[in-house]
Amino acid sequence: VVRSQTTLTPAVTASTVSENVTTTTPAMISTTAIGCSALNTSTCEACAPGSYYDNTLLCLCCPEVGLCMFPGACLPCFQGFYQPLAGQQTCLPCLPGFYTFTGSPVCQACPPGSFTNNTGSLSCRTCSPFYTSERNATLCNPCPEGTYCSSSCVQCQICPAGSEALQDGAKDCTPCRPMHKPSRQKMCQICSSGFYQISWGQENCDICPENHYCPSPDVNPIQCPSDAFCPEGSTAPGYCMETFFRKAGDTCELAPVTIALLVIGGGALLFIILLVLRRRKDTDSELSLSRAPLLRKERPPGRLYGVPCDAEPVYAGW
Repeated sequence: VVRSQTTLTPAVTASTVSENVTTTTPAMISTTAIGCSALNTSTCEACAPGSYYDNTLLCLCCPEVGLCMFPGACLPCFQGFYQPLAGQQTCLPCLPGFYTFTGSPVCQACPPGSFTNNTGSLSCRTCSPFYTSERNATLCNPCPEGTYCSSSCVQCQICPAGSEALQDGAKDCTPCRPMHKPSRQKMCQICSSGFYQISWGQENCDICPENHYCPSPDVNPIQCPSDAFCPEGSTAPGYCMETFFRKAGDTCELAPVTIALLVIGGGALLFIILLVLRRRKDTDSELSLSRAPLLRKERPPGRLYGVPCDAEPVYAGW
């Protein structure tokens, strides 16, 4: 709707005298209206959407974010709606997980521990006890296993050291069974090999002491047998090799029977070596004799029938 006003100027006559004849001309009616354009003052036009009349002859755009629904007023968006631009005719509803107040150019995310699952929300609802949510959540969830929430909380808490939450939505924690749980972990764990823990609600495990062994992490250390070794962290006793070794303090030493066997074995080995060497020497001597000349044996020098006795035989025929 364009409001206009018509202002009539007082009647003004203009007289012209000519040959004793006076002519009177009435004045023009001046028309102005709210929101009229300055380009043509003889007509009135409504301001375009997104602009407003500022008591001048010009239409101006709304300087702030919001609506320009009709000339003469710039309106903010209603609660739950927003419009980041100026001079718009409509507002946008906030999405689920977001909210806004009147006049906000953007929607705000629901903080942790609250939610909204509707569009156009003007506020967020707080999560029920033992439930929590992340930022801009559309619903709340129970705390996961290993965490707890004793009441309405912004975020779930990890159970203290030595305790755990065995189910979702826990409102408190229970002590660890004969196991352990450091503060940085969520669930209790069995002790590693060589360690044990028999008490409830413990943060750490204890190493199996020396002269004891721990076959299971949830039993007391067992005394090591007298003929075995059990260093710190043992899971089972260690024994020396039967028959050949025996325990001597913290080490194993050779048993007497082992020493006797070593002496006998060493003597037998030495005897075999000497026997082989003697046999090899006899063999070499026999080989040397078989290669000597037929009459190379030593004889007393002399002559037989005028021929030297050491001369080679000569065939004389028959």
